[in-house]
Amino acid sequence: MNMLTTIHSQLGLMALPLTLLSLLTLTLLLERVIFLSINSRTSSHYLIGKIRNIDVNSTHALNELIQEQATKKNTLSKGVALLLAHKNFAKPLREQTVSIWLARNRQQYTSGLRFLSVIGAISPLIGLLGTVLGLIEMFKDLGTTTGAIAPSDLAKGLGLAMSTTAAGLIIAVPAIFGSQILQLWAERSIAKIEHALNHCNLYLEGISLEKVTNEVIHRQPSTDISDSIEVTQAHEAKTV
Repeated sequence: MNMLTTIHSQLGLMALPLTLLSLLTLTLLLERVIFLSINSRTSSHYLIGKIRNIDVNSTHALNELIQEQATKKNTLSKGVALLLAHKNFAKPLREQTVSIWLARNRQQYTSGLRFLSVIGAISPLIGLLGTVLGLIEMFKDLGTTTGAIAPSDLAKGLGLAMSTTAAGLIIAVPAIFGSQILQLWAERSIAKIEHALNHCNLYLEGISLEKVTNEVIHRQPSTDISDSIEVTQAHEAKTV
């Protein structure tokens, strides 16, 4: 109670809105950090490798993997379970289904970040309003003073008036900075999930990027050798 009285005496009329904004900022930052910390651990490389090691034509193996991934809480596992469950559908239909599902989950990753940006924008304005009201109140008090005005009285009034602007900026800086950092974190997590789901979808079509890369690497030297043999034979034919 004493702390609230002290805050109100320092911030004046803007004490309540600034206090509410600071509590909202702290709550949103903590909730988003906890959510992204849990859901950004995708283990995508491990999951992609596990999918490659199973036979996509084996219904039993696929059902076991679907049940295993569906029980996990992270977003990628649920997406893989959804994709594998629609294995028998056409590739465009699977992509559309996963796209709609991913768009819904994207909202969960970015939830509250726009509100943080709004708090960062309005809190300095509320602080500035408190400063203006504090200055008006100070000049009213000075107008009723009949004697000499001491510099200490001016300093005290200005200090109390400026404290609301400082409080608004203290709230705005972590709100804006946090919203931008968390937005980048959320977008990076979503991009990793999309990348892993694309790999999984291609594998269901019988396409493996690593396999294609290895085949290109292995075929390149033989192609070069055959080309050199053809050039040698052509040169010998011309000589004869």
